[in-house]
Amino acid sequence: MSVWIAVIATGLGCYALKLAGLVTPRRVLDGPRVRRFTELVPVALLTALIAVQALADGRSLDVDPARLAGLGAAVAALLLRAPFLAVLAVAAAVTAGLRLLGL
Repeated sequence: MSVWIAVIATGLGCYALKLAGLVTPRRVLDGPRVRRFTELVPVALLTALIAVQALADGRSLDVDPARLAGLGAAVAALLLRAPFLAVLAVAAAVTAGLRLLGL
C-alpha cells in the first residue's frame, strides 16, 4: 500500500511542478538569474547522472574498466560532433566489446 501512496504522491508532485511552470508570470521567467539557472541545471543533472551510472554500483564505488572505456568512447564521439544515437552506439559497442573480451 505504501508503494501506491509514493506513486500517487510523485504523480501529484510532477503535475504541480508542471502547473507551476504554466502559471508563473512571464516577468519572473525572463529574469537573468532564472534564465541562467535554467541553462545550467540540465547540464549539472545530466553530468551527475552520467557519473553515478559510470562509477557506482549500488551504494559503492565501482571502477569498471569496460564502463569507463565506453564513457571515454562517448566523449571522443561527442568531441568529433557525432549524432547522439551514434554516440550511444559507440559507447555501447566499446563497452560490450570489452566485456566480451573479459576485461
